[in-house]
Amino acid sequence: MYNSNKMKFWRIFNFALLIVGSLFMMAPLFWMISIALKSMEEIYRGEFTFIPQDIQFSNFVDIFEIAPFFTYFINTSVITVLVVLANVFVNAFIAYGFAKINFKGREMLFILVLSTMMLPGFITLIPQYVIFAELGLVNTYYPLVLPSFFGSAFNIFLLRQFFKGVPNSMIEAARMEGANHFQIFFKIALPMIKPALFTVAIFSFNGVWNDFLGPLLYLNDESLYTLQLGLQVFKEQSSTQWNYLMAGSLLVLMPVIILFFFFQKYFIQGSNILGQTDEK
Repeated sequence: MYNSNKMKFWRIFNFALLIVGSLFMMAPLFWMISIALKSMEEIYRGEFTFIPQDIQFSNFVDIFEIAPFFTYFINTSVITVLVVLANVFVNAFIAYGFAKINFKGREMLFILVLSTMMLPGFITLIPQYVIFAELGLVNTYYPLVLPSFFGSAFNIFLLRQFFKGVPNSMIEAARMEGANHFQIFFKIALPMIKPALFTVAIFSFNGVWNDFLGPLLYLNDESLYTLQLGLQVFKEQSSTQWNYLMAGSLLVLMPVIILFFFFQKYFIQGSNILGQTDEK
């Protein structure tokens, strides 16, 4: 009885600690929502209040009239969809080859791919820009999309670990039935690593949706700007209208929150399976 009460106490204590920690971590988000719902007059009063005295839902509508955020949203969505699809399928295809196809020099080539993870992205930034500039692709979406079609070392490693968990007996049985590697890849291997695919998709979406440096470097025409670049331009041009800036920031943040909310099951499942694979 004593041990049962003790365990119950620590369970309640842990939950309370997690709730307090969560509220502390969520405080900046709550403050952002508060600012986004206030008028500029109330903000300039300097009163520290989370709940606005006069809630201004119209800020979320006005932001589209003040700046071309709908255009920024479409531009960002196009880039994000292309990059996410490329990251998922191209990296999965490469990872399947490293995991399930025996060829000469496979392990050495895989080590070479992993070694690229030791190179910071800023090292390749200038050479990559020079290449795209020589090809005349600056101020287009190609520099932001094309690199994802050549694979990512981290994603290849992640997906390879999952493909290694696919039983070889199933692949051999499919080969005996006359299936080629393309059929095995799409009909057997991919459905079995769905959590890993969602994990890669979430990581890719978050990285591309919040990317600021890439668009800043390659895009010059404002009609091509993404949301992150558009927010920075709006901040510089609007004399820091904090209510509109926070409203725009929330609109940029919402797709990331919604995506993780609906697919967190696959993300957590993928992380757990990867941990079990590493232990083995």
